[in-house]
Amino acid sequence: MRVIITGGTGLIGRRLSRALVAEGHEVIVLSRAPEKAKDMPAGVQLQKWDGKSAEGWGALADGAGAIVNLAGAGIADKRWSRERKREIRQSRLNAGKAVMEAIAAASIKPDVLIQASAVGYYGTHTGDAQVTESFSPGGDFLSKVCFDWEASTAAAKKYGVRRAVIRTGVVLSNEGGAFPKQILPFKLFIGGPVGSGKQWYPWIHIEDQVRAILFLIADERAEGPFNLCAPNPVTNKEFSKLIGEVLGRPSFLPAPAFALKLLFGEMAMILLEGQRAVPQRLLELGFQFKYETARAALQDLLGKPSPAGSAATKSESPSEEKLAEPARAGKE
Repeated sequence: MRVIITGGTGLIGRRLSRALVAEGHEVIVLSRAPEKAKDMPAGVQLQKWDGKSAEGWGALADGAGAIVNLAGAGIADKRWSRERKREIRQSRLNAGKAVMEAIAAASIKPDVLIQASAVGYYGTHTGDAQVTESFSPGGDFLSKVCFDWEASTAAAKKYGVRRAVIRTGVVLSNEGGAFPKQILPFKLFIGGPVGSGKQWYPWIHIEDQVRAILFLIADERAEGPFNLCAPNPVTNKEFSKLIGEVLGRPSFLPAPAFALKLLFGEMAMILLEGQRAVPQRLLELGFQFKYETARAALQDLLGKPSPAGSAATKSESPSEEKLAEPARAGKE
C-alpha cells in the first residue's frame, strides 16, 4: 500500500514512517525542504511540495492506500505574535487544501485520509469532566485552529474517502516534542508542577500514538473524530510526582503561573490548561493501549522498568485508580 504523509519529518511522522516501512508499505513523505530532512527511516521516499498545493506530488494520490495529513507550523516553537498565530492557522489550512486538491484530481481515490488535530479542539474550560469525542469545540485560539484544521479536509467524504480525525494529546517521546524539555528540570533537581498543577494532562506514549494511527488506517469502521490519548489522564501535579518518583528526583518546586505568562505570553495556556480527554471511540473499536498508565509510560521512556508483577505497574495515582476500570471496560 502506498501511504503519503504530509508533515512526515516531524516527531510523529518519523515514527509512523518507520512503522509503515517495517510493514512493507511504500511510504512517501512530503517536505518543503527534502534536502534538510534528518533522521528519516531507510526506505522512505521524500517528495518536495510547497505546502499549499498538489503541484508536483498530486499524481501520487491516485490509487494511494492512505494519506496522513500531519502538516502544520509548530504550536510551541515560538512566542505567539499576531504573525505567528496567522502562520499556525494558515499552514494547516494550506495543507488541507493541498490534500483535497490531490484527492479531487485522483482517478482512483485514496482509501482513507487520516486528518491531524488535537485535544485543544475542546478548549480550556472543560473542568474535571471526562472529555469524549462528543464534546463541543471551545472558543479559544487553539480550539478554533483545530476546528478549522479538521474542516479543511471535511469534503473528503463527498469523494467517497473514509476520513478519521486524530485529536492528539501530549505525545511522550525521547526523540522530540515537549517531553525532553519537561523532564530536564527534574534531572537538575528543580522539577515540579506547572502553575496550580490541577490542570489535566492528556498524554499518550509515542508508540501508542503510532499504533493507533495504524489501527485507524486499517479498520474500515474508523471514521470521524478520535481522541488519541491514554485512557488514564492525570493532573499535571500527579504527572510531575510520577516523573520525580521514576527518576528519583524531587518534584515539589512549582513553576509559577505568572512567571510562565510573562515568559510565554498567551502561549502559556498550553502549559497552564488541559483537558481530561479520554479515548472513548478508540476503545469502543477494540484498540488496546500498550501504555495505559503514566507510570508505565515514564518507566519505559526513562529506562526504569518495574519488575514483573510489581505494584508499580498498577494504577497508583488517584486519577488513574478512578479511570482504569472504565478504560478496561471499554475494550471488552
